Amino acid sequence: MENVIELQNVNKSFGDFQLKNLTMNVKKGYITGLIGGNGVGKSTTIKLIMNLLEPDSGDISIFGLNYKGNEKEIKQRVGFVFDSNVFYEHLSLKEMVGIISRSYHYWDDGIFQAYVEKFELPLKKKLKTFSKGMMMKTSIAIALSHQAELIIMDEPTSGLDPIFRRELLEILHEIMEDGQKSIFFSTHITTDLDRIADYITFLHNGEHIFTKKSYQIEEEYALVKGGLDLLDPDTKQEFISIKTSPHGFEALTSNKGRVEEVFGSLVVMEKPTLEDIMFYTKKGTVTDV
Repeated sequence: MENVIELQNVNKSFGDFQLKNLTMNVKKGYITGLIGGNGVGKSTTIKLIMNLLEPDSGDISIFGLNYKGNEKEIKQRVGFVFDSNVFYEHLSLKEMVGIISRSYHYWDDGIFQAYVEKFELPLKKKLKTFSKGMMMKTSIAIALSHQAELIIMDEPTSGLDPIFRRELLEILHEIMEDGQKSIFFSTHITTDLDRIADYITFLHNGEHIFTKKSYQIEEEYALVKGGLDLLDPDTKQEFISIKTSPHGFEALTSNKGRVEEVFGSLVVMEKPTLEDIMFYTKKGTVTDV
């Protein structure tokens, strides 16, 4: 299966923060969601992929190409949705797009106009008057209007109302129908990924925890609930982390089959959300007694 993004042993340091030996791939033709708490390295990873930052060490390739000598070709094929404003606020949307469109060989003004109408964007108003949600819609419209093969989105649903978030997810489904495009989608709103992601990549404290198919997470991970009498130094080793109270324990496992063998019907197992997985991985062993 072809990879559109490959990172091999990538390291990047900023003061106390370090992205450590990051190795991960993004598959062609799928939506890959990038999750993790604040400050774990999601935005840094995306900036490295976009060549907005250079790694301290390691290799990055996009479409099998590295940025040295190939940056223009790569960026013609990538649509980037930012989590912050990168446009000239003193210009109108029409004026801004007039500048941006000249940078792309395959800009399609018909597609852009269709998204302007769909998103109800005012072409003649100054960008400085746009709300955060409107700026995000603008960024999305531009990213989808030059026949990009890879769309990279950094918190694209941030600042959007729930109705438009649902509409955006439908749009992403639509553009994936030909099987030729790929989306790499960072968000802290994990319920969005539950609806659309084929793969999930999880970063924690600058490290790659896993990249898995969405259904694999459901097959492997579970929230486990039981009585405190079931916990001892050996059984605690079966869990990523444990939360206890006077009434019992709740824990996260990445090996449902093993927990079934050890505890049988003495525990209750439930499907965890992506948020549960992030929470328990961040907290480690927590005691509320």
